[in-house]
Amino acid sequence: MPAERTSDRPELKQKPRLGHAPYKPQKLGGTTKSNDNPRGSVKSLEGNPQSNLTLHDWLTVFAYIDAHPDMSQEAVVEQFKSRHDGALIFTQSTLSRKLRDCNKLEARIDQFPNALSSKRPCVVTHPDVD
Repeated sequence: MPAERTSDRPELKQKPRLGHAPYKPQKLGGTTKSNDNPRGSVKSLEGNPQSNLTLHDWLTVFAYIDAHPDMSQEAVVEQFKSRHDGALIFTQSTLSRKLRDCNKLEARIDQFPNALSSKRPCVVTHPDVD
């Protein structure tokens, strides 16, 4: 029979765990704004540049391009990237693709009244279900 070994190490114990702070529930819905402007994708220059622009933002870009027809797409991208009232960050290739689909984007406004705040088209799989 093997002899019992005594060790010089003290018995290991876990530290007592302190309870976590209780959960603070948040109110649903947040604050409501009473303005009629649609939600935008305006970014500060320090923030994360990866963001999809809303339909309202793209219509703003299209209106700017219509007002400045001799401006190149690269110059338009730089103009919106350096705006003081909030930057809209997108690439020249994205602008080119959106200009190609400009008619589809404008037609979406007629189909869906709240489409100005959306970032993606609403895909309806069953139109008879409302």
